[in-house]
Amino acid sequence: QVQLEESGGGMAQAGGSLRLACVASTRAFRTTAMAWFRRAPGKEREFVATSNWSGLDDYYADAVKGRFTFSRDNSKNTIYLQMDNLKPEDTAVYYCAADPLNYCSGGGCRDSNEYNYWGQGTQVTVSS
Repeated sequence: QVQLEESGGGMAQAGGSLRLACVASTRAFRTTAMAWFRRAPGKEREFVATSNWSGLDDYYADAVKGRFTFSRDNSKNTIYLQMDNLKPEDTAVYYCAADPLNYCSGGGCRDSNEYNYWGQGTQVTVSS
């Protein structure tokens, strides 16, 4: 069983910044694919960002590319999502996801079906 604890959500104005963090309770964090997804009101859950296991290669949804930065600190079992130049359309509940069962070997997967564990979600609200 892997527990994921998210933090850092809140309110921001358009153009502002927020930083999300997610701590995972797994001894195998270095070989666990991790990602961020989000669900906006009335919409399906969608992929936001991820990286490979080492964190050297990261991947983004087109909607956030150039504004959001994914990072992971394997020494702290933590992933981060730095969100800059926020837009009202970024308003959503953001979820941390983990794949300790290695459906996504190596990391870098965008399909939510590859992830087995999910955080409780943290609300991000961006006002115009």
